[in-house]
Amino acid sequence: MASLSKIKDYHAHVYYDANSKPFAESLREDLEKRFPEAVYGRWHDRPVGPHPDWSFQIALGIDLFQPIVSYLAMKRGPLVIFIHPNTGDDLVDHRDYAIWIGGIRTLNLANFEKKAK
Repeated sequence: MASLSKIKDYHAHVYYDANSKPFAESLREDLEKRFPEAVYGRWHDRPVGPHPDWSFQIALGIDLFQPIVSYLAMKRGPLVIFIHPNTGDDLVDHRDYAIWIGGIRTLNLANFEKKAK
């Protein structure tokens, strides 16, 4: 088990599709007002990297983990949220330390697996 001190920060990936994008936009707008110190990534209206769905990312410091994850758990509506720590090991962070809210999706970890070899 990795030391908790290896966690630099967290990423939350909010998954949506064409039908749920208006809800995702509203959620993000609310998040940006409540948590302006988080860093909000671009909208990806297609799967990107290991993510199987459309998504946007929220980069959050350790101090924001509890309030943002609690907010997402209560306000996510129909969306699936994937959260992982950043320890410097992408494969382990995405595979072993994954936190899912609202469902579990299958990630494409092939590129991370190649790097780990």
